[in-house]
Amino acid sequence: MQTLTQQLLNDVLNIAVQAGEHLKRFYQRSVEIQIKADKTPVTEADLFISQFVIEQLQKLTPNVPILSEESCKIPLSERSQWQEYWIVDPLDGTQQFIDRTDQFSVVIGLVQQNRPVLGVIHSPILDKTYYAMRASGAFVRENGEIHRLNSNSQNDDKSHRLQVTIGTSSSDKIRQAVLPPYQVDFLQFGSSSLKAGLVAEGKADCYVRLGDTGEWDTAVAEVLLAETGGQVFDLHFQPLSYNQRETFVNPYFIMVANKQRDWQQIFSFN
Repeated sequence: MQTLTQQLLNDVLNIAVQAGEHLKRFYQRSVEIQIKADKTPVTEADLFISQFVIEQLQKLTPNVPILSEESCKIPLSERSQWQEYWIVDPLDGTQQFIDRTDQFSVVIGLVQQNRPVLGVIHSPILDKTYYAMRASGAFVRENGEIHRLNSNSQNDDKSHRLQVTIGTSSSDKIRQAVLPPYQVDFLQFGSSSLKAGLVAEGKADCYVRLGDTGEWDTAVAEVLLAETGGQVFDLHFQPLSYNQRETFVNPYFIMVANKQRDWQQIFSFN
C-alpha cells in the first residue's frame, strides 16, 4: 500500500489544482448538460475532469485502482479485492456549477482497508482548498494562505443553538428532528464537500443530509473531520462504510464538528 507521505499529499494537491484550472475554463462558457439515470445532471466538465484526474492518478500510482463518480460500474466482487483505491468526485456540486454559484469543488481521496486516509477538496473559483492526511492534521489554503484547522473537540458546547449547514431542501424535516431545548439556524451552502469543510472549520456545528449521496461525497470529509475532532454518522449514529456494498449510495447522514457531544440528545431521526 501507499505510504502516507507529505510528497504524496502534495502530488494530489497539484492534481486537484490542475483539475481546477480546467474547471475554470469550462466555467467561463456554456457547457453541454445531460441527465443521468438517477435524474442528476452531468456536464462535459464532469466527464473531462474525471478523465483528467484518473490519468494523473494512474501516472502517480500505476497500481492503485481508481473509483470515480463518472466511472463507477465496478462490481463488488472485484472491488472487494482492493486493499486501497483512489476515490474521486471530479465535480462535486454539478448543480452549483450549472447555476453558477461558484460553490463547487474537485474532490480526491485515498481509501486504505476500507477507511479514508487522505483527501483534498479544491474549490477553484472560491480559491479555497481543504486537505488532510491521517494522523497529520487538517489544513485549509485560502487566497494563498495556509492555516491548520484546530480540533473542534475542545469547543465549549453549552449553547442550545446550533448552526446547521444544509443544501437547498429538507430544512423542515431537520427542524422536526431537533429535540428541545435545542434550536437550529440553517446555513445554506454549495457542494457536499464544501459543507463538510465548514463543519471542519467549526463554522457550522453539523451538516445534515436527508438525500442520496455517493461514497465519493463523504470519503474525504471523513479524513478532514477525523483530524479536527469530528465524525460522519448515519441517522442511527453509526459510522459509514466504504467499498463494502454493491451500491455506492450512502445512507442519509450527519457530519458533526465535535464527536464528543451527545448528538442523540440533540437529534432524533425517525
